[in-house]
Amino acid sequence: MTDPKKAALGLPLPVLVLLALLAVPRVVLHDLSVIAPATFVNWLLVVVPPLVWIAVVLIWKVPNPFVTLLVVGIIYGVLLALGHQLLWGQAFGDDPPTLGGNLSDLAPGAQALIIRGFSVLSSLVTGTIVGALAGLAALGAQRLLRVRT
Repeated sequence: MTDPKKAALGLPLPVLVLLALLAVPRVVLHDLSVIAPATFVNWLLVVVPPLVWIAVVLIWKVPNPFVTLLVVGIIYGVLLALGHQLLWGQAFGDDPPTLGGNLSDLAPGAQALIIRGFSVLSSLVTGTIVGALAGLAALGAQRLLRVRT
């Protein structure tokens, strides 16, 4: 019997999660200030995971690589949000970000809630966009490979 979740996405859920986990080391290393943003190592940690995602969906010949990698991106976004929240103290130490302008007078707890909330939203959007872009690239590559064979 075919697993309906695998049939819909082309890959089993554990594989989707493992693919998303490939992008987590950059989050951890960045938040712990182990790597700097504009370095070659950071660039590799940004680019290689989505390239692996694309290779996997092409090798496994998933029916819709866009949807599959969109889901991987969403999972990555959730992991990104969790990583940032768990490492918040290490990333900012005794100098967490604060709001400015008209919102600078809010209580520190309210400011933290707003900033962390936007951080979560930003992480989810980032993961979704990375997944969508990787999915579009994989879809294009899949179509090119079909034309050539």
